[in-house]
Amino acid sequence: MTSKVELSDRPDIIYPDSDGQPMSDNTKQFRWIVTIKEGLEYLFKDDSNVFIAGDLLWYPVEGDNVIRAAPDAMVVFGRPKGDRGSYQQWKENNIAPQVVFEVRSPGNTQTELDKKLVFYDRHGVEEYYLYDPDRGDLSGWLRRDNRLDVIDPILGWVSPRLGVRFEMAGTELELYRPDGERFTSYVELAALREQERQAREQAQQRLEQERLRSQRLAEKLKELGIDPDEV
Repeated sequence: MTSKVELSDRPDIIYPDSDGQPMSDNTKQFRWIVTIKEGLEYLFKDDSNVFIAGDLLWYPVEGDNVIRAAPDAMVVFGRPKGDRGSYQQWKENNIAPQVVFEVRSPGNTQTELDKKLVFYDRHGVEEYYLYDPDRGDLSGWLRRDNRLDVIDPILGWVSPRLGVRFEMAGTELELYRPDGERFTSYVELAALREQERQAREQAQQRLEQERLRSQRLAEKLKELGIDPDEV
């Protein structure tokens, strides 16, 4: 009689760090993936126990390297920040990502998206958000009664886990942090910092000009025999 060898006991199982698929199909999709992922990073920058990743392979089942997904962005509460080649759930206190984001590209078929929804539903995701930048369409699902249920309405919705508010400006997704500030791209953030720098320089120039005017006025008063401090 031979004993059955469990898959998890096999030392030869490899969990690849890459699925061979590109992170995005076009510049628009890539820009949104980066904006969402980096916005989440900034939101939880001071919480060492929130792990955030973009396009990272997630293996939910030990011993099975076929069951996997790579969300465009995912948030895991209760796991430390740090670099990982993949997210192997059994090595992470068996904590599944609670929140995932997908940005649809023209190459995504409806079947692919349906499979992702089933995967996230089956493996314990609490909140799933899907944005289509080409169609300007936003959808969301929230776990209720142990299944992902459609969020309706999605506009004005505030994520229970993230505290982030979802809005649309035309076809553009807008995500707002709990402090009311909008998620911005690196370009937008750099432009804002440049504006702030220029404003500071202009303010300093005005102060310097005012100081020079006051100095010239004081010198003029002294020439006239008037003590500026008594004026």
